[in-house]
Amino acid sequence: MSLPQVQLEKGDLDAEVRRVIDEYRSRCLWFLREDYYPRSSEEILRVLRQIERYGDREAFRRTTAIRQWLSRSSNARSAGS
Repeated sequence: MSLPQVQLEKGDLDAEVRRVIDEYRSRCLWFLREDYYPRSSEEILRVLRQIERYGDREAFRRTTAIRQWLSRSSNARSAGS
């Protein structure tokens, strides 16, 4: 399965992370506060791992795409250093 090559802006990425968290909160993230949203890349990755582990195939596909977007943006920052 090939994931679309999409370039997201930071705000778009944040919005997609929130959408995925909201959609899978009751099934995969029931142990977190209802108002919790990750702030750092490390926190986002930790939450994505929980969604991948306990979610369905669509959850895995969406979290994989977000992880790729995060990886691209972190690589772009380090390449310019």
